[in-house]
Amino acid sequence: MPQITYRPLAGDPIVVDAMADMTLMEVALCNDVPGIVGLCGGICSCATCHIYVDEAWATRLPAPTAEERDMVEALDNCRTNSRLGCQVMVTDAMDGMVVTVAEEV
Repeated sequence: MPQITYRPLAGDPIVVDAMADMTLMEVALCNDVPGIVGLCGGICSCATCHIYVDEAWATRLPAPTAEERDMVEALDNCRTNSRLGCQVMVTDAMDGMVVTVAEEV
C-alpha cells in the first residue's frame, strides 16, 4: 500500500496509506485532508481537488487529459505541477509521493 503525503495549507503534513485504484482526491477525502473538497465527485468539473504534485513526482505521472489540462490552465493559481486529484489514479509506484493542497482563489 503506497504512502502519500499531503501538505495542507495550514498544519502538519498528513501521511496516509493509499489504496491503489483510488484517486488522490478520494484518498484525501477518506483521510479528511483540509482543502480537498471534491465538490463535483470526481468528474473533472470543479477543481476543488487542485493539488501541486512535488516536482520529483510530476514527471512520473501519466500526462493529464485535455479536459484536465483545460480545467487546470483556467485556474489563477495554476503551476506547471498542477493536477486535479480526481484525475490521478493511485498506483503502488507512488509510494512516497508528496502533494501540496492548492490555495483557493
